[in-house]
Amino acid sequence: MRLVIVESPYAGNVTLNVRYARAALRDCLTRGEAPFASHLLYTQDGVLDDYNPEQRRLGIAAGLEWARVCEHVVFYLDLGWSPGMLAALERHTKDGHSMEERRLGISWSDLAKRGT
Repeated sequence: MRLVIVESPYAGNVTLNVRYARAALRDCLTRGEAPFASHLLYTQDGVLDDYNPEQRRLGIAAGLEWARVCEHVVFYLDLGWSPGMLAALERHTKDGHSMEERRLGISWSDLAKRGT
């Protein structure tokens, strides 16, 4: 299995964004990949508080450390580019990581428009 980092929105509509990131993980798995999404792992209750700037920076730094061992970075874009994703794109580009853009389907952008 190819090791991949999943980049997708988190902040904002967290409920929708978590559902979307989970669907992105499933998409990777069905492609025979082993995905890692730090924004899902580190933001769980009792781990880090994404609304605390220092803890958010710690989570981002830890996620970027995993990029050292990944083979590929995948940006899921049905919900658009978040500021965090743009920062990740800049960092992954600087570090020379192999990257790809993916979409799961129009239904996700419809859900985002409805705010669900």
